[in-house]
Amino acid sequence: MSATERRASLGLAGIYGLRMLGLFIILPVFALYAEHLPGGNSHLLMGIALGAYGLTQAILQIPAGWLSDRYGRKPVIYVSLILFALGSFVAAFADNIYWVILGRVVQGAGALNAAVMALTADLTREEHRTKAMALIGISIGITFSISMVLSPLLNEMIGVPGIFALTGVLALLAMGVVKFVIPDPAITRFHSDTEASSNKFAEVLRNKELLRLDFGIFSLHAILMSVFMQVPFVLQRDGLAVAQHWKIYLPVMLIAFVLMVMPLIIAEKKAKMKQVFIGAVALALCGQLLLLLAQDSLWGVATALLIFFTAFNILEATLPSMISKISPLAAKGTAMGVYSSVQFLGAFFGATVGGALMQYVGGNAVFIFSIALLLVWLIVAYGMQPLAVVRTKLYHLGELSDAQGAQLQQQLAGLQGVREAMVVAAEGMACLKVDMQGYDETAVERLVIQTADK
Repeated sequence: MSATERRASLGLAGIYGLRMLGLFIILPVFALYAEHLPGGNSHLLMGIALGAYGLTQAILQIPAGWLSDRYGRKPVIYVSLILFALGSFVAAFADNIYWVILGRVVQGAGALNAAVMALTADLTREEHRTKAMALIGISIGITFSISMVLSPLLNEMIGVPGIFALTGVLALLAMGVVKFVIPDPAITRFHSDTEASSNKFAEVLRNKELLRLDFGIFSLHAILMSVFMQVPFVLQRDGLAVAQHWKIYLPVMLIAFVLMVMPLIIAEKKAKMKQVFIGAVALALCGQLLLLLAQDSLWGVATALLIFFTAFNILEATLPSMISKISPLAAKGTAMGVYSSVQFLGAFFGATVGGALMQYVGGNAVFIFSIALLLVWLIVAYGMQPLAVVRTKLYHLGELSDAQGAQLQQQLAGLQGVREAMVVAAEGMACLKVDMQGYDETAVERLVIQTADK
């Protein structure tokens, strides 16, 4: 990466991570706070408030990416950060659950994810784009873990309203990072690997293997949100004050991070992605079963959370990788856009259903809901096709006409070990999905050089 690419990638990863911090950091404490608000005695309204951001985020994030194509990346990101800050301040000064719901809705309307991804693509060369996207992914994982630990501590110092206000201030400060740290793109254009195309939705939504993965991320985040509707009450009932909840979350998050590494290595290096994936779903199921059966013991709850979050981390890391391997090259951005939208929709669904179950059935129903959803997911995942052992290769081509690009794409697709080829003449780039073994890279490079010399 060049210095400009590093600065852009780190800055955008920070902006993305900050956005997710504002959504994650209230998870461990919100339910305990909301029950004392006027109207908060309704667990259903509590769940709607917790998950409301997910609904507007799911609806608006793909359109926000399209708006960034038309009006520019940074203007859309500025508007998104302003909306997020506004929603945070509304929630901070709310004196009843209804105003909190409104604040969370407005927070979700600040849907900058797609615009950030598009700007990342504008500011990085194709061969370094995967690194930039990996930095953003790492920022999300780190943000989530930090949120779980910081939340109870911040709640003790400034309360949930203070946490909302803090995230609003940070969102406004992030606008300065966008302005002064992140470079302006020389050219803004559509990138099929990071942006959703309306022409590709039908292809993506007809792909059964992609739909299996979409169901998976929907279920995973639905379960996550429903868990945090009930677990804070369980910890409190077991005698742990909310200010001390970090003593559970800190070791759980650290150990879960360590435990996820080996399965990920086995999945990628040993080509055992499906086996590791199904194993992680089964592990999450065990975690939820233990939460249901051992919730009267702090050690039992801590062990159950460790099992669940180890599985959660593995699934969060493998799902995007599987989407990338399965999706057609020209529809990768669309597949990721649908995947991300479904993820946020799952968060809204899980929090709302969790709240409804707590109100009308009882707290244990939340864990039973999670167990049932994981059983369905296990059945859905078991039927998936084994993933091909492939990787993506990128080649610079120089200037090409559309006709030359189409001809080169056809020639590349016929070479040994090439499963799929896409040539984007406007970007002077060839993208190949190739077998890890049996790929004749010399033949590809020879063809690329011959094309460049014409």
